Amino acid sequence: MYGAKLRFQQIAPRVAASALIIAPAIALGAPAQAERTTGCLGADGATVEEARLARDVPQEILRRSGFARDVDRFAEKLCAAPDAHHARKVVERHGDALWRKAVERVQETGHVTKDLSAGDDRPLYWARLGMTSALNRWEPDFDLGDADRAELVAELERRSRGHDDTDPPTGRGRSQTPRIVVTGFDPFQLDNDIRQANPSGAAALALDGTVVGTGDGAAVVEAMLFPVRWRDFADGMVEQALLPHYTGDRPAEAVITVSQGREGRFDLEAHNGAWRGGSADNERVGEEGMIPIPDGVPTVRPQPQWSDSSLDRPAIVEETTGEPFPVYDNTRVTEIPAGETEPVARPDGPTPGSRARAGGGGSYLSNEIAYRNTLLRDATGLDIPAGHVHTPVLHFGPGDRVTDPEFEENRATIVGQVEDIVAAAARS
Repeated sequence: MYGAKLRFQQIAPRVAASALIIAPAIALGAPAQAERTTGCLGADGATVEEARLARDVPQEILRRSGFARDVDRFAEKLCAAPDAHHARKVVERHGDALWRKAVERVQETGHVTKDLSAGDDRPLYWARLGMTSALNRWEPDFDLGDADRAELVAELERRSRGHDDTDPPTGRGRSQTPRIVVTGFDPFQLDNDIRQANPSGAAALALDGTVVGTGDGAAVVEAMLFPVRWRDFADGMVEQALLPHYTGDRPAEAVITVSQGREGRFDLEAHNGAWRGGSADNERVGEEGMIPIPDGVPTVRPQPQWSDSSLDRPAIVEETTGEPFPVYDNTRVTEIPAGETEPVARPDGPTPGSRARAGGGGSYLSNEIAYRNTLLRDATGLDIPAGHVHTPVLHFGPGDRVTDPEFEENRATIVGQVEDIVAAAARS
């Protein structure tokens, strides 16, 4: 998520019912059961992002991965919930189960159903939207305030993204094994191509729970995903998810954020800027200005214009093969120099007193998660490797199929190189 994709287009996250038809695949067999299950779901309440779910490609992905049934089961249990307490339990169980199923499917440790390739990150994305759509359209028999509904949606988001996946690995002594946190992103640019996947999300799912060697022994990877939405970042989702790994009983050995970036190369981003560039997110909303820091979290005051990677980037470049995609130590930024008014590009990092306009990773949400992560590192005083990795762009082969051999091979190659980079970062 390097640069500007779609420029400013301020559109409210919610859209009117008349503007869309949402149809998460409710296919429960018996007509009476299907009618009972869908009867509590109204037509209103969908977000711009959820509205895409009704299109053919998302439905094909859900069907061909077996995740359509998970959406159906969630809607069925939600409609049967007699009160808010039981509804929350439904959200907790199904959110956790969705994350676990996605990880197991990508890692092929569970039973892979249907014919979509196992390494695909998209079933998790579209299934989550099917579930949040059901929550947003739910018309329960009891009173449910807007704030309570929003909290249920937030709980589902956290759990189905691995943010609350804190169970220690099994085995004697494994609960005290050091941890390395790796994050990825949802698919984006879906208005350009609804088929989009995100190799950073696939890599995070592939790495979750795996063991890598460090200079001091073994470490377990704890992975999580983030949305491509400005509002969640402004609300503090990144800090809520990452802060326990900086201040908890067992702080992480490293925190590495990952996203899709440039064509044909990996970049280890050296400098992260405190500026939102205004590109549209998955809700077609653009934000421009200083990155807002939420209240109540450790931070640095005054807010710095730049926050830097502490990954041993030269060592990682040296240790990784760079095949087939080269790995670069990227020190480029765009700044407004002190006393000046126009932005200029600098190949070797920011100059003293400058104002940020783009980090090495641009001015989109990938730069923002990198900035928030490294700012948390500085604010908490934890001296660990923390930084951002940009992957190459993941392309499809010729035609308009949902998946193809070239796409799957390219994805597997990128994921494999991310695993190598994470391992090199752990060793260094």
